[in-house]
Amino acid sequence: MTEFVPHIGTDESGKGDFFGPLVIAGVLVDENTAEYFRDLGIKDSKKLTDKKMLSLAAEIKKCAPHSIIAISNTKYNDLYNNIKNLNKLLAWGHARAIENILSDHHCEYALSDKFGDESLIKSALMKNGRSIRLEQMCKAESDIAVAAASVLARATFVQKMQLMEDTYGIHFQKGCSGLVKAVAAEFIAKYGKEKLKEVCKAHFKTYNEV
Repeated sequence: MTEFVPHIGTDESGKGDFFGPLVIAGVLVDENTAEYFRDLGIKDSKKLTDKKMLSLAAEIKKCAPHSIIAISNTKYNDLYNNIKNLNKLLAWGHARAIENILSDHHCEYALSDKFGDESLIKSALMKNGRSIRLEQMCKAESDIAVAAASVLARATFVQKMQLMEDTYGIHFQKGCSGLVKAVAAEFIAKYGKEKLKEVCKAHFKTYNEV
């Protein structure tokens, strides 16, 4: 059996959702937490219910060094206007999550899901992260650290969406379907076109369509 290498896993949530923030999370897992997380049933957040995910997220936060970068829609739209490239924006977020963990914990290896050129994250890392060995792989959620990060990211996304619903009194649809356009139209009717950027990702095609 190959020896387990302690490592940071990173993943994001909200990338394909018109409404809601972009959330990127990182989790540092060692052999003990990896085993405990597997026993808990932690896996790719897409395979879990929201309720299960929220309870698992609380457990992850208690047991493992982690970092959550939640980029609100207003901030996201500003960043996107400056960077003009989603992969670079994602790389910035993944790099921040890794950096935050490395500021207090030593780790030599990080793994993220594949979303663009590896060098993007590498070049976004500051002094703390420059020496880390960084890899991206397709379907990285099969790795326990990345799965834990995916749970943290999605749970945070779900909580932030709930907060938005409480603030605006509107049920925001996830994803990017026709239903999303209907909600956008409802939002504009209630709050006006200008405020839409407070709750959505304005570079999506949907924005111009509504």
